[in-house]
Amino acid sequence: MNVHFIAIGGSAMHNLAIALSRKGAVVTGSDDEIFEPSRTRLEKQGILPESIGWFPDKITTDLDAVILGMHAREDNPELLRAKELQIPIFSYPEYLYEQSKNKHRVVIGGSHGKTTITSMLLHVVNALELNVDYMVGAQLEGYDCMVKLSEDAPFMILEGDEYLSSPIDRRPKFHLYKPNTALISGIAWDHINVFPTWENYVDQFRLFCEVIEPGGRLIYNSEDLTLNELAGEFKDRLDTKPYRTPQYRVTDSGTVLIYDGREYELQIFGAHNLQNLLGAMYLAESMRISNHDFLQAIKTFTGAGKRLQKVVEKDTFTLFKDFAHSPSKLKATTSAVKEQYPTRNVVACMELHTFSSLRKEFLPLYDGAMNAADEALVYFSPEVVAHKKLAPLSIAEVQAAFGGRVKVVNDTEEVLQFIREKNWNDSVLLMMSSGNFDGIDYDRLGEELVQTIG
Repeated sequence: MNVHFIAIGGSAMHNLAIALSRKGAVVTGSDDEIFEPSRTRLEKQGILPESIGWFPDKITTDLDAVILGMHAREDNPELLRAKELQIPIFSYPEYLYEQSKNKHRVVIGGSHGKTTITSMLLHVVNALELNVDYMVGAQLEGYDCMVKLSEDAPFMILEGDEYLSSPIDRRPKFHLYKPNTALISGIAWDHINVFPTWENYVDQFRLFCEVIEPGGRLIYNSEDLTLNELAGEFKDRLDTKPYRTPQYRVTDSGTVLIYDGREYELQIFGAHNLQNLLGAMYLAESMRISNHDFLQAIKTFTGAGKRLQKVVEKDTFTLFKDFAHSPSKLKATTSAVKEQYPTRNVVACMELHTFSSLRKEFLPLYDGAMNAADEALVYFSPEVVAHKKLAPLSIAEVQAAFGGRVKVVNDTEEVLQFIREKNWNDSVLLMMSSGNFDGIDYDRLGEELVQTIG
């Protein structure tokens, strides 16, 4: 196979390129910018483009396929050349389906928890030494590539993102995988630049259910009322299996899960994480993994990358970083930390960073999202708002949206001042963002705060 990647440097695209090269395909690619870690990884695999830019001469009739990344534009010269030569053009998700259409496809969808559920399932699969293919949307610890493709693996595990597939294919990625087993973790409005209304967003999950293979299984979080109602529409066509928060108790080291009359000591905590665990366990059932084997293997799972990840932990102080940015994620993460550390002062800081979160019409959804914290701060950058070509935001508008005692700032130094002036004895600091508060080094900050504790 000769495959060419247009926009090979993307975070998802470079992983697929490496996986295909490892499978034995001849891989080439182009991009007008390639950043780390994509550059080093592509170079190590021997498929880093020699020059930056677009080169229509790379598109020849020798190619079996062209894979088009979201970063490319519709008028990309290589794309136009591929169309002219009638070379098959695939989006990233389309090509993943092509590589897995003869396998049992397990697809994890939902507005939150996808990466955590996927990483839980992979953790168990690896512990049990099972052969599976996979695609994960985030970098997980212990993996040098987040896509694996093979001829012989009977299962393909796919994290099902609802964002668009390519510049010429405006369908959400997870509509293209046609799962045999699917999971939806919850529905909370996101990507409002693409899905302008709540109803339109929910429809994407309805369409996802419709592409599940006939007789396939739909696993869903029944504590989500919208999702519970949606799943009811498919009870006659699919094997529907609900899950919810299991019985558990909090311990100093994590959680004890009580299931089927047995107790399992876990290193993770929070009701949302335990919901995710149950969902992953039911996915594992479809891969012929028993509940007990799953729960024994998950005991050593410490979490997915950037999801409630401990940066520093001392006797009386813990610093977490988390990817949470949407209202539902903020609420779940903040509540989980307070439940785990009920006697400590929990200080939660979050950054409005995504396109949706910085839209005025989306802000009211954040009302009460950080109420579980003892102290809370919200940061946004006016420069980022302007760069995204959105209407300017005021501190007062953000404050009104979040409600409660939330402090709002729009300068990174004010975030650091807010943090540095506190006594961190017997406290937890939770830093939540899909960015880094415009330059805060969490490791360095953690070391600095530890020095202040007597």
